Amino acid sequence: MKRAVLKLEALSKSFGALRVAEAIGLEVLAGETHAIIGPNGAGKTSLINQISGALAPDRGRIVFEDRDVTRMSVAARAHLGFARSFQITQVLPHFSALENVALAVQARSGSSFRFWQAAAGEAALNRAAVRSLDSVELAARADTPAGALSHGEKRRLEIAIALAQAPKLLLLDEPMAGAGIEETQRLVATLKTLKGRCTILLVEHDMQAVFALADRISVLVAGRIIASGEPQAVRANPTVRAAYLGEAT
Repeated sequence: MKRAVLKLEALSKSFGALRVAEAIGLEVLAGETHAIIGPNGAGKTSLINQISGALAPDRGRIVFEDRDVTRMSVAARAHLGFARSFQITQVLPHFSALENVALAVQARSGSSFRFWQAAAGEAALNRAAVRSLDSVELAARADTPAGALSHGEKRRLEIAIALAQAPKLLLLDEPMAGAGIEETQRLVATLKTLKGRCTILLVEHDMQAVFALADRISVLVAGRIIASGEPQAVRANPTVRAAYLGEAT
């Protein structure tokens, strides 16, 4: 049986009277792609923010590889193997795709950080960056400024940047957001190639993408996990259908 890489224990967070997480318990298993779904306002991004360290919970614990990381900073969690993408793509638009990824490689490697000049002179960094770009089918666009890439290509670039950090846990916050049908299909194909390479926690609204990718799904509604299990079991759950999936049918 696979071990749990990430455990959330009674995780709770409120903003005044608004409860975005209420005693959430969740386990993410090693090597799996675990999807978090739920309606708008359910608390999905707030949950990812707590896991990544961007937002401190009010109560509860976050345990990663049997280590309590609840009060650790974003940087400290990144050092342990956390990597993340965001709802709104965050790349350096005037830098090439290769430069964007090479900077991430440089940050992970701990080589001297004198901004881009240091990375440009290190062939090993560029080779690692090209491998990350190739893993998301962007090697041919290595010299293209990130700002000139299509929306879907920027999404894949952001995944390449995350992969360059050699993550143990990859947190993806709505990677399909804003993508067209063809771009979504390509993103799904890219993420399928990553299955088993690292543990993935995926927040996503696109149900076709979720059911194509997820080994297990947890459903978050009003800050509570109302169901968790394999995709077909979650799809057939009447509580889930009434609370969320039924809205999309």
